[in-house]
Amino acid sequence: MLLAGLSMVSPFSIDTFFPSFRAMEADLNVSRWQMQQTLTAYMLPYAVTALFHGPLSDALGRRPVIIWGLGLYTLGSLACVLAPNFGSLLAFRAVQGATAGAGMVVGRAIVRDLYEGPQAQRLMSLVTLIFGVAPALAPVIGGWIHVALGWRAVFAFLALFGLVMVISSHIRLPETHAPEHRVPFSLRALAAAAFRVIRDRQFLLLALAASFNFLGVFCYVGAAPSLILDHWKLSETQFIWLFLPIIAGFTLGATLSGRLAGRIPPMRQAGFGFALIVTTCTLRLLLHWQFGELPVWLQQIALFLSGIATQLVFPVLTLRMLDLFPQARGSAASTQSFVSLAVASLTVGILVPLVQASLMHLALLSAFSVWFGLALWRVECRLSAQVV
Repeated sequence: MLLAGLSMVSPFSIDTFFPSFRAMEADLNVSRWQMQQTLTAYMLPYAVTALFHGPLSDALGRRPVIIWGLGLYTLGSLACVLAPNFGSLLAFRAVQGATAGAGMVVGRAIVRDLYEGPQAQRLMSLVTLIFGVAPALAPVIGGWIHVALGWRAVFAFLALFGLVMVISSHIRLPETHAPEHRVPFSLRALAAAAFRVIRDRQFLLLALAASFNFLGVFCYVGAAPSLILDHWKLSETQFIWLFLPIIAGFTLGATLSGRLAGRIPPMRQAGFGFALIVTTCTLRLLLHWQFGELPVWLQQIALFLSGIATQLVFPVLTLRMLDLFPQARGSAASTQSFVSLAVASLTVGILVPLVQASLMHLALLSAFSVWFGLALWRVECRLSAQVV
């Protein structure tokens, strides 16, 4: 469960302050588009530093990277509480982003250090479940805190959560990367390792396929303030109505993934997931095109099915990527995170603000993402001669 908690740090940092968007816009005198850049300011440094966390853990061990990274994250969160203006808030958000990924990135390598085969898939499904559920829980918690104490208290909560993870990791996290297996760290070696991983055609196809598949849901997570406050006309404490179906879908999908582990070929499971999310997103787009605005309950069903599908795909593709580099799983995990976060940050920072005023345009972005992810995955299957 500690690994699951570590995986919550990053999504909590992205979503907890969504209900505070309007208040922050007024308090800091900025536009909605500018507020959207608080996500980009977090996610781009996260993507870049994700390249370092894995190799550093390969060189220094898993524990020190997680503990020191989350310690700096806690300080960055405290700085956000005290930010006097929007510019300083962006800078402190970048500090959060640069350090938050240590737990998630290194945690994936720990899973592979400890387990193989179906057992690894089950644990990775649990970690992926928590990583998916956390963005759904975060705005609900953030909404309650915001209404009671204001937006700065939301960042105080993040600092407290980071501190709890630091203390828990210091007490309970084992070191899973033995000294005799460690690789000395150097920037030249880091660049060479990252280049070696990312130039692998199979790895890149899998990383992009997983990233675009996840965008089927994440487009709506990134547009949550606009969706809840503007389109659905709900309040800051009602983000649960967007995220509850996502939580339910992720939970059911992770349960199915765990039960299917060892029973059917992993890539066949991924095929089921891709088929479900592509069908769901395409039907939603066609319904928007035909009828315009859709009932909230119908949009919630689409999010629920997309959540199931994401959990069927992501753990399988993640393990497959890590297995391509058994002697450098830390580097592979970091590079995967870099690709996923770069895709997500560019989408949320540039594309989502352009389309979130129209639910049909948002559905189009979601559908295009999963279709593109499916195409990339099919190319990888042909290259690797996988039977699906």
